[in-house]
Amino acid sequence: MRLQNKKVIQLVSDDFEDLELWYPVMRLREEGATVDIVGEKVDEEYVGKYGVPVVSNKTFDEVDPNEYDAILVPGGWSPDKLRRYESILNMVRTMNDQEKAIGQVCHAGWVLISADILNGKKVTSTPGIKDDMINAGSTWVHEPVVVDGHLVSSRRPPDLPDYMREFIAVLEKQA
Repeated sequence: MRLQNKKVIQLVSDDFEDLELWYPVMRLREEGATVDIVGEKVDEEYVGKYGVPVVSNKTFDEVDPNEYDAILVPGGWSPDKLRRYESILNMVRTMNDQEKAIGQVCHAGWVLISADILNGKKVTSTPGIKDDMINAGSTWVHEPVVVDGHLVSSRRPPDLPDYMREFIAVLEKQA
């Protein structure tokens, strides 16, 4: 229960990559963290690319990022939808300004690009958005997981064990 007093935002919209949402949620809950599933609407069922559903318990507008220790952005096609909400971009910027843990995997980098927080950062992602990540000012590398301060990035579902080991370590070190 290393993360017993930690609170984490797990963003969600339809077409998330099922494993990239559920694996982090389960690992964090196993470590004792409170993970809120945050979507556009409360008590809404969102469906992943492979049909696995998740129900939100908070909305984008009702969460205060100052009350959380970390934020996770899932991959899949969900990030292309999530980055259109100014409330999400502000959430990510607030977490970044406070150097709270930010996790992104696969296409989730699109949200961080739209929040304009990647300039000068070392990251990874799915190779499909490599150019987008570089054009946002980051140094992109093809590795399973990259930690740059409070930012933890990963490429794809097979990398999830490495991703979550590093994300948990970053979150655990936070005051």
